[in-house]
Amino acid sequence: MFATGIENSIPKIDGGRVRVDQMESCGHYKYFDRDFDCVEELGIRFLRYGPPLHTTLLGPGQYDWTFADLSFRELRRRRIIPIVDLCHFGVPDWLGDFQNPDFPEQFARYAGAFARRFSWVQMYTPVNEMFICAQFSGLYGWWNEEGKSDATFVTALKHIVKANVLAMGEIIRVRPDAIFIQSESSEYFHAECPAAIRHAEIENARRFLSLDLNYGHRVDSAMYEYLMDNGMTREEYHFFLRNSLRHHCILGNDYYWTNEHRVSADGSHRASGEIFGYSEITRQYHDRYRLPVMHTETNLIEGPRGDEAVNWLWKQWANVLRVRNDGVPTVGFTWYSLTDQVDWDTALRQKNDRIHPVGLFDLNRDIRPVGRSFKKLIADWRDVLPTQSVCLSVPLAALDEAPLPAH
Repeated sequence: MFATGIENSIPKIDGGRVRVDQMESCGHYKYFDRDFDCVEELGIRFLRYGPPLHTTLLGPGQYDWTFADLSFRELRRRRIIPIVDLCHFGVPDWLGDFQNPDFPEQFARYAGAFARRFSWVQMYTPVNEMFICAQFSGLYGWWNEEGKSDATFVTALKHIVKANVLAMGEIIRVRPDAIFIQSESSEYFHAECPAAIRHAEIENARRFLSLDLNYGHRVDSAMYEYLMDNGMTREEYHFFLRNSLRHHCILGNDYYWTNEHRVSADGSHRASGEIFGYSEITRQYHDRYRLPVMHTETNLIEGPRGDEAVNWLWKQWANVLRVRNDGVPTVGFTWYSLTDQVDWDTALRQKNDRIHPVGLFDLNRDIRPVGRSFKKLIADWRDVLPTQSVCLSVPLAALDEAPLPAH
């Protein structure tokens, strides 16, 4: 599945006073037809995409499907297959933030309502990058609740993953053949000196927490103590062990230049750049969960030479081929996102309206060099690695058969 995505992050910053809406900043609400033209121009059939949660989920059981009806009707008409991203780094104002224990149940009800309205949709990422969302919101103090403690991190994490698990269950009630593609950041922490080894070991255990809980995989003893010490109860932990839906899942993992870290003696860490690379780190995650994998996000800023993003694209594709040829079942590759983004140079911590040039197209919807390279890559490889090899239970023709939602 060669894919791209429409960036739909919606975190709140500045003490909850400012909403950062990437669909708005990047012009998607106004130009969604043109964006779908760009998807087709590249020869892409799969799109990571979702409606804006904060303006669609208005209250308990209350929904405004206006924009979703328009955009998903158009996707279906064009036979572009969505991988539906229902929650991307933020919640509606009325739910507050990820510390709210009501979030999992309310989000699951929303996921079920979406699945009923758009019953032709089969593939979902219910909650995007659960670990990063909990970390940036509950530990680093950047978004939403702006927490800066292990306790707020664990609370955010357990609510986010529970929301994902419950949402999968509600969707399966509507689509028993649903496929869930987790888009989760794949990380590794390198000790720069002997005094940093213990710190790196802790981080390399913690990086698995969201997927361990999501897949019902028992955490190691250090992480069990960490969870119990910071607010998770035994009953909450056992909920995840009892409710695994891993047999419906593809392990979607994201890899950026910032996903590997150099850890110092005091436990602080910073981006190290690519050391192991996507293939080695993906093998670590696959060895743990034994699920099919998909490379669900990558990008790089187009720099002054003009070929930085193009070279990164080919390096990531070479890594995907290496993983696949080494026997890891690999079903897809994604450049994220379709267009340039806005304010990701500060990880959305500030609203400066600064363009972040990582898209296949710029915000005028003119194709970038990396977009031309991705188009050629898809044309060269799509017959060698055909979509039909993916175990989708519904053929493309079925997109024409399910009833469209009424306005």
